[in-house]
Amino acid sequence: MSSIKIILTGATGMVGEGVLMECLENPDVSAVLSISRKPSGKKHPKLKEYLVPDFLSIDLNDENLKGYDACFFCAGISSVGMNEDDYTKITYDTTIHFAKVVLNQNPEMVFNYVSGAQTDRTESGKIMWARVKGRTENALKKMNFRGAYNFRPGFMKPVDGQLNVKWFFKPFIWFFPIFLPSKSLTLQEVAKAMIHAVQKGYPISTLEIKDIKNLAI
Repeated sequence: MSSIKIILTGATGMVGEGVLMECLENPDVSAVLSISRKPSGKKHPKLKEYLVPDFLSIDLNDENLKGYDACFFCAGISSVGMNEDDYTKITYDTTIHFAKVVLNQNPEMVFNYVSGAQTDRTESGKIMWARVKGRTENALKKMNFRGAYNFRPGFMKPVDGQLNVKWFFKPFIWFFPIFLPSKSLTLQEVAKAMIHAVQKGYPISTLEIKDIKNLAI
């Protein structure tokens, strides 16, 4: 598969915006449908936006999501200050419902999910967010996608020109790639790895930092 059409979520966050910017410039991507609660602020001939106030309200038969090769699910939220029920609704329930919708419309789709380093695949550890992310990863792997890949990036350097970078994050952007290269990635690498996962696959479904780097080449 050469030219691919992508559904992307999270374009108004740092990860999603960076992945979107690479997809728009990448010649292997012919179209991107950004689904979010508010506009991304981006304009590009490849880009269409579909604004949805609540992902859980999207109908399984919504044909706006039909005709795509892959979903890059980059939406997410910090667990800081949240209880497990609320975090589960946003992280697990929303993701799995969205996955069911896009799979229903695109049976041959590849689904790439941005998870997190140290996610708990046993679903039984002491760290709440890691359990919930692990449950989400496990559920996605059981669905009938052509491929379902869980991306576990560490520190991610933003793409030049990104708008959605938290102020407290900016002073450390230069630090990680230089002093902790094994624990950091660029968002270009994450996006390229996602594109390559659709085009040529990968032998394992859970991608740690070294796997993402390998697949990005």
